[in-house]
Amino acid sequence: MNTLTFILMAPPQQGGGNALVQFLPLMLIILIFYFFMMRPQIKKAKEQKKYLENLKKGDKILTIGGIYGKIVELRDDNTVIMEVEDGTKMKISKNAISMEGAGLK
Repeated sequence: MNTLTFILMAPPQQGGGNALVQFLPLMLIILIFYFFMMRPQIKKAKEQKKYLENLKKGDKILTIGGIYGKIVELRDDNTVIMEVEDGTKMKISKNAISMEGAGLK
């Protein structure tokens, strides 16, 4: 063998535990991402779904567009008829109701 062959050869690998040590920072980043970003969003989505399922006639609501009203009728097609202050009735999607309006008096 000549010296060029020795220069191009990779050094021999030592130990098999290095793979875990190399992936540990990546695993920690994924874990932190899950607990600080994904988990709270999943929890909030579950709360929103529960809130929408528990709506009933007469509840005061706030839409995501900022319109305050009162539920007059709940329909099976995932829509709600709401009445605003001047007596006007509007048909809106249940998904357009904000949970921020929960507890309006």
